[in-house]
Amino acid sequence: MATLGEWIGGSRPRTLPSAIAPVAIGSGLAAAAGGFIPGRALLALVVALALQVGVNYANDYSDGIKGTDEVRVGPVRLVGQRLATPAQVRLAAFASFAVAMLAGLALVLITQQWWLILVGAASVAAAWFYTGGSRPYGYLGLGEVFVFVFFGLVPVLGTVYVQLLAIDLAAVVAACAVGLLICTLLVVNNLRDIPTDITAGKRTLAVLLGDARTRALYVSFVAAALLLTAWLAALTTWWVLIAIASFGLAVAPVRLVVGGARGPQLVVALKQSGMLVLVYGLLTGALLAWS
Repeated sequence: MATLGEWIGGSRPRTLPSAIAPVAIGSGLAAAAGGFIPGRALLALVVALALQVGVNYANDYSDGIKGTDEVRVGPVRLVGQRLATPAQVRLAAFASFAVAMLAGLALVLITQQWWLILVGAASVAAAWFYTGGSRPYGYLGLGEVFVFVFFGLVPVLGTVYVQLLAIDLAAVVAACAVGLLICTLLVVNNLRDIPTDITAGKRTLAVLLGDARTRALYVSFVAAALLLTAWLAALTTWWVLIAIASFGLAVAPVRLVVGGARGPQLVVALKQSGMLVLVYGLLTGALLAWS
């Protein structure tokens, strides 16, 4: 039976910045517009965190039962390493999704925006079918697209909308910026796993592009996010330009990726990329709110 520490490891806490950052930015945008509502922001954060944990457990379950997680470099694989049964990990995924749905339903009831139920249902479906089902989209090279939409656009715009009941261009630009940074986590993760994914038959975008172009994709996502941050500053307040300083944290992982790092070195790059996402999100959100 898995220990508490192994369950926590299986939830992949290094990915949680990708849940926190979009909500921080969305709340900063709401505050800049004079409409920040702490309770709604907190519920949005619960939704984002629960979905992130849920997709991590769902990924562990689906890859584990397909045998594609038996040889991996990186975080704990509960099913693949036989630390927990598939049924237990599937239950953990469903429990996480249930928490997300309850928090989301609370937001729907508070705002009376019933169409948000469809957004929530789509988000849960995207989380499950990333590696679940007979034709998981994560195995078809579409992982980055769905991560950009459901872990970038949806949480930022959703956090803004449940507080302001409106969305503007600045919110879309901010969502695209942090969405691209969050995609770098998946890019470096899949770059690390190219050899084992080829063996397992997983056709991730990294497998389709190949090693060199995947490394170039990582750098292009970081560069595009930086340019979008400058655009966000022009749309909101020039104080947001201070957030560009957070891209100093991108230097180390970019050097590793461009320098041909592999295996455990890319685990380090993944951790560094997660720190970049977290600092960028918190700093951008704070600067927007302060302005």
